[in-house]
Amino acid sequence: MPKNPNHRPKAVKQDDPMNAAMKFFLAGCVAELYLLVIRRFYVYGTLEQVVAWDSYLKYFAWAGLAVLAVGAVLSGLWRTDRSRRQIGWALCGLGAFVGAVSAVVRLNMSVLTLLYVVVPAVMLLGILWSLYDRECALSLPILGISLLVLWVCRREIPNLYMGTYFKVGAAVYVLLMIAAAAATRKAETSGGRLGKFQLLTPKGDAVSIYVACGLSAAAVLTVLVSLTVSYYAMWILAGVVFALAVYYTVKQL
Repeated sequence: MPKNPNHRPKAVKQDDPMNAAMKFFLAGCVAELYLLVIRRFYVYGTLEQVVAWDSYLKYFAWAGLAVLAVGAVLSGLWRTDRSRRQIGWALCGLGAFVGAVSAVVRLNMSVLTLLYVVVPAVMLLGILWSLYDRECALSLPILGISLLVLWVCRREIPNLYMGTYFKVGAAVYVLLMIAAAAATRKAETSGGRLGKFQLLTPKGDAVSIYVACGLSAAAVLTVLVSLTVSYYAMWILAGVVFALAVYYTVKQL
């Protein structure tokens, strides 16, 4: 039969990974904007603005808790409908973020500086998790966090008062890398699942995660041996992060 000339093909549905990445990007931008508003009016505002925002943050904290509760209820009611359930999850995330940030910043302003870094980092991790395969989404953050841990330990270990605590923390981090490699191995033998959670891509190659855990553990160990050696280890780790990011970007394209 001849094709109907009036028939139009349906529009191709937008790729789910790209949609998820855009959601993480927009959520990160909104969260960072909220932090900047707090900084402008609560940290660097006039006396009247600071006093007013001290009350606003208290109300925002309670409002965030209320939105979190509503989101949790809706997620339970819509558990069989995925699209509606995502609305409930979004409300849970919004309420948890606004409530927690408002309450914590009101108690301690200095936390705001840490949140400036945490929010973009979480946004980047979400984008990686959405666009790339699970192995990349895990190996790159492991290396990035290890690089940060190494940098902090190099600065704080020479401290006469806090150095011992950071040495213990470095040793604990090495054990965490060993545990991460063991969890990856367990998931790899179970079709990528760790319990009910799909940790890896089914039949994916987890070599990059093993390499990330091994290099991270070795790099952090150097800080316990020699600060000079750890300086070069830090640059090597940074080079590996860059090379792996380029490799996965080219692979994805």
